[in-house]
Amino acid sequence: MTRDLAADHWHARVRDAEAVLFDFDGTLAPNLNLPDLRGRVAALTRARGVPEAAFAGHYIVEILDAGAAWLDDAAAATALKRDGQRLIRDYEIEAARSTEPFDDARRALAALRAHGKSLGVITRNCRAAVLAAFPDLEDCCDGVLARDDVVHLKPDVRHLIQALEHLRAEPSRTLMVGDGQLDMRLGRARGLYCVGVLTGSSDESGLREAGADVVLPRAGDLALALPVSVGD
Repeated sequence: MTRDLAADHWHARVRDAEAVLFDFDGTLAPNLNLPDLRGRVAALTRARGVPEAAFAGHYIVEILDAGAAWLDDAAAATALKRDGQRLIRDYEIEAARSTEPFDDARRALAALRAHGKSLGVITRNCRAAVLAAFPDLEDCCDGVLARDDVVHLKPDVRHLIQALEHLRAEPSRTLMVGDGQLDMRLGRARGLYCVGVLTGSSDESGLREAGADVVLPRAGDLALALPVSVGD
């Protein structure tokens, strides 16, 4: 019988890990319609007199930062960020009301915890939206660092560093699990073992190009690497 050496490798990394960090949207629950949300934030920013060139290529929250930096009027800059942040938060919370975690998300988190893993979530979403979609998430893991909880938001590596410090986790013994290329690049930058999943925004080639060590159909498949107790 031929052994699957690739599976042997990622199974071993999951078993040996002390901690696992998860993205949220697209990883533990379905993605927001990010293109639609970005379009709305961009439209608001243009309506306040900021040219597209001032924020082209930026992530959604960072559009507001770039727009505010471009404006000469401090009051106008403050109003743009306030109104834009409210737009993003309201959109996230409304979407979360009709969103539920993936079917195997809770089971996977429970299995990893039962095998002694410290678990954390790092997300660009606001905390209220995350908990609206997954009300018991904080009972299922050891730390949730949402947008409201950090000064430096991923892709800033300090978001990841804060999560590692919270879990008291060594990067070399930690997995980064996410559906986005951003998550893979972030984990790679700090030496984490990067697990891409295909339930969100990226395909396998994109995830691997961004630094994924392994790509799985879904985050719940991590449980396949765990030893099965007698009687299970």
